[in-house]
Amino acid sequence: MPIYEYICPDCKTKFELIRPISRCGESAECPKCKHQAGRALSSFCCRSGNESRVTAPIAGGGGCAGCGGGSCSSCGG
Repeated sequence: MPIYEYICPDCKTKFELIRPISRCGESAECPKCKHQAGRALSSFCCRSGNESRVTAPIAGGGGCAGCGGGSCSSCGG
């Protein structure tokens, strides 16, 4: 099951929940103030190394705000 991030609009607490994809659009109860919180946009970066131990981003680490991949026409990658 995926991990979803939430931010409470009342107390600004950030928290994570493991939920089934079928519940991805539902709000969640804030563990601090018990108000309903909406999902936050998550970001991540993956790295991979080769035989010479040089690491390079393979997802989420480059490009522009439009594509995030570094190889589309809008960012010139």
